[in-house]
Amino acid sequence: MVAVSQTPSQKLELFLSFSSHLFDPILLSNFFVKLTIFVLSLSLRLSRVQKKNQEGMNSRLKLVMKSGKVDLGYKAALKNLRNGKSKMVLIASNCPPLRKSEIEYLAMLAKTQVHHYSGDNTALGTVCGKFFNCSVLTILDGGDSDILAMNKE
Repeated sequence: MVAVSQTPSQKLELFLSFSSHLFDPILLSNFFVKLTIFVLSLSLRLSRVQKKNQEGMNSRLKLVMKSGKVDLGYKAALKNLRNGKSKMVLIASNCPPLRKSEIEYLAMLAKTQVHHYSGDNTALGTVCGKFFNCSVLTILDGGDSDILAMNKE
């Protein structure tokens, strides 16, 4: 087969005829609409899963508050971690980084589970049934809840 050489103007004309099909405004707008719908549906699914996980943690926390033993607050968490009494520590999402790292370090030394609660300190206090903010919660006894077994998985 012999290769036919084309002039630059012929190449440009061939490219433009081909690209007019690729960059058709109607096809592009339909593509972007479908892409947007797909991304939105994916984000809705993810938010439903996150909401379900959050609701599961909230219900477990409520059961721990009723049947188990907990301590609220940063100073109580430090004391319980140093004494080796804590089974799990929950840290709110807006806990200051230095405080968070100190608790994580002590929990690692005490071989205690750490859970980063996805809500802020107001939400954590509300879930515990308190009318004040709480950035750190220490679980001393899980009670009837399976919260300690859930976080090991």
